[in-house]
Amino acid sequence: MAKIEVFTKFLCPYCTRAKALLDRKGVEYREIDVTMDRAGFAAMVERAGGSRTVPQIFIDDKHIGGSDDMAALDARGGLDPLLGIS
Repeated sequence: MAKIEVFTKFLCPYCTRAKALLDRKGVEYREIDVTMDRAGFAAMVERAGGSRTVPQIFIDDKHIGGSDDMAALDARGGLDPLLGIS
C-alpha cells in the first residue's frame, strides 16, 4: 500500500473533500494538521515547491498537489495505480 500524507488545516472544505475521496478509496493516510504548526506548515511549503494552500497531498513522497489536482488525477484514472489499488 502507498504511503499517503495529507497536510490539512482546521475547517478546510478542500481538505475534507480530499480526505473523503481517499476514504472512498479505502486507503489509509496520515493527516498532518498544520493549523497551529508553523514548523509543519514551513515543511509542507518546502516539500510542495512553494505551494501555501491546503491540502497538499503526497503519495510515496511524490507531490500530487491539492484536492482539485487529486480529483482530476482520479478522473483520468491515474490515482488508483499510485495508491496501489485496482
